[in-house]
Amino acid sequence: MGLTLHHLETSRSQRILWLLEELELPYNLRLYQRDPATRLAPAELKQVHPLGKSPVITDGDTVVAESGAIIEYLVETYGAQAHGDLQHLEPARGTPEHRQCRFWMHYAEGSLMNWLVMKLVFDTIPRQPMPFFVRPIARALCGKVQHKLVMPNVQTALAFMDSHLAQHHWFAGEHMTMADFQMSFAVEAALTRGGDAQAWPHLLAYRQRMQARPAYQRALHKGGPVVMSA
Repeated sequence: MGLTLHHLETSRSQRILWLLEELELPYNLRLYQRDPATRLAPAELKQVHPLGKSPVITDGDTVVAESGAIIEYLVETYGAQAHGDLQHLEPARGTPEHRQCRFWMHYAEGSLMNWLVMKLVFDTIPRQPMPFFVRPIARALCGKVQHKLVMPNVQTALAFMDSHLAQHHWFAGEHMTMADFQMSFAVEAALTRGGDAQAWPHLLAYRQRMQARPAYQRALHKGGPVVMSA
């Protein structure tokens, strides 16, 4: 069967699609649509992996889930054939670049995406069907959680990333690494959901560099929009 990416629309799977395009690997792309009512992944994804989540790749008999694990698998398995500015996908161990790469690989899902998902959830709740007399309560409650908890943490994350990118061309330094693919979805989501994006010029410049890459554009054409709107 070869290498297959099981890709869910508007999901973190987009970063795997981008990496595959950058590596110029032959692969199959299987597209899945979200349930129009719930916006959840379809049940058929459970036939690929018990969790029923995307991204998932299959490579022969090997099944790999979770973005970070997939990125590491692809780089360890196929990264040796990368050329040009992709030759540093995994920086040499023991170097500052390797430590930075490892940090951002974990930060994307370990810290940042938690707040971005909460932002999406609390944006969405007041617009769900509910009795008319409950809606003001839901709106007020969600607004308070956003103001007191979610947005301060999102703003802290944006400031942290913008400050880092003021001194680094890519997240681990001067060269693109695995961390840039892992962080790509989080950057898109943070700039979309974090308020005034113009407040973060270095993060915007980073996104512009990322989106200008031909492989990124090919992934966008094949996989569709990156971030799910509220």
